[in-house]
Amino acid sequence: MAHKVTTQWKGNMLFESDNPSGHNVLIDTSPENGGNNDGLGPKALMLSSLAGCSGLDVVSIMNKMKVTVDDFKMDVVGELTDEHPKYYHSVKLDYHFYGADLDEKKLQRAVDLSVETYCGVMEMFRRFAKLEINTYFHKS
Repeated sequence: MAHKVTTQWKGNMLFESDNPSGHNVLIDTSPENGGNNDGLGPKALMLSSLAGCSGLDVVSIMNKMKVTVDDFKMDVVGELTDEHPKYYHSVKLDYHFYGADLDEKKLQRAVDLSVETYCGVMEMFRRFAKLEINTYFHKS
């Protein structure tokens, strides 16, 4: 199975990229790099892709397990190399679950299944970065 995206230059440093979903995303850079910050930075977009991929897995697994939470978020921090080409050499992904009655065992299992088995973006990151995964439970 192949995915195809088309990325069109929109002037200056701005690009618009489509997606097989039918939605588009703007990609730009900071003013110090000649852009206007009118879109997402390409490297940070990779971190969003990682969180989005794993988050979709976790929610799908939670639904199958009939586990509910009041809220769920992920924080991702990527550390770039000093030398060009700069890439993420280490990435920390923190899962945060919020609720009054959290089933910590099932939620951790959902995270583990995503991290170890299902998330293809996670596997891609493993090829070039050291990953640190943490799960936090916040009782409300």
